[in-house]
Amino acid sequence: MAWLYVLLAAIVEVFWVVGLRYSETPLEWIGTVVAIIISFYAIIKACEQLPSGTVYAVFTGSGAAAIVFVDFLLFNADFSWAKMLFISVIIIGVIGIKVTTEELVDTAAKEAE
Repeated sequence: MAWLYVLLAAIVEVFWVVGLRYSETPLEWIGTVVAIIISFYAIIKACEQLPSGTVYAVFTGSGAAAIVFVDFLLFNADFSWAKMLFISVIIIGVIGIKVTTEELVDTAAKEAE
């Protein structure tokens, strides 16, 4: 479940980063703030079961990669193969962190068994 929180936080991060750049009306700014709150809440929930360094690394790496793709697809950002190479390195790193990280075990729940 913790990894779903990290995924949710990274997805919502795309919305609030775009909102920070393009919001103009009060309603758009409110939506951006709500997205920030949801994203950080999901990070906090993930940190209850995963090491915070891992959560932060995966959150920022996957969010940054997603934002670059959104910029390419929706906002006509300059595309280069060098950017794609480095984004691929980030994605490989995020996958590597996920594969090598174990969720924290609730020792109180384990002792109750």
